[in-house]
This record gives sequence, structure tokens and C-alpha cells, in this order.
Amino acid sequence: MGHQFGHLYKIRRIVYFRLSPYEQKAFPNIVESAAALLQRAINQLGLNTIPFILTYGIIKYGNEANVAHNRKNPKDYENDS
Repeated sequence: MGHQFGHLYKIRRIVYFRLSPYEQKAFPNIVESAAALLQRAINQLGLNTIPFILTYGIIKYGNEANVAHNRKNPKDYENDS
């Protein structure tokens, strides 16, 4: 025993190689991926817009109804002087 995990046995005839990070492209195909992302966003816009508009309308109606419900009636206080 005494070996660390991952070094419990030797693997022969396998070549390990690594590419230096300085030899890799930092942003490969950035224009194509940005165009694809924009196209996917436009395709999903129609599906997402309608629920957002409906939710906004429901919240706006609920806030206005709450304000109107909690407002005091001025006619109840006309003869308080």
C-alpha cells in the first residue's frame, strides 16, 4: 500500500501529452458563437415575452387594487371638526 490515490498502479504504453495554454486560442470562433447565441435568444424571445407581459399586468393590477382597497374614504371624515 502506501501509494496515493490515483497512483495505485502503473499504466504502460499510454502517452500523456498536454498543450501549453500559450499555444491555445483564447477565443476560438467567437463571432460564430456570438451569432448563434443571438439567434437562439431571438428564437426564445417570442416564447418568453408573453408570460412576462401577463405577469407584469397581473402585478400592476394587484398593486393598484391594494392601494385602492387601503385608501381611506374622505366622506367618513367630513363632519369631524
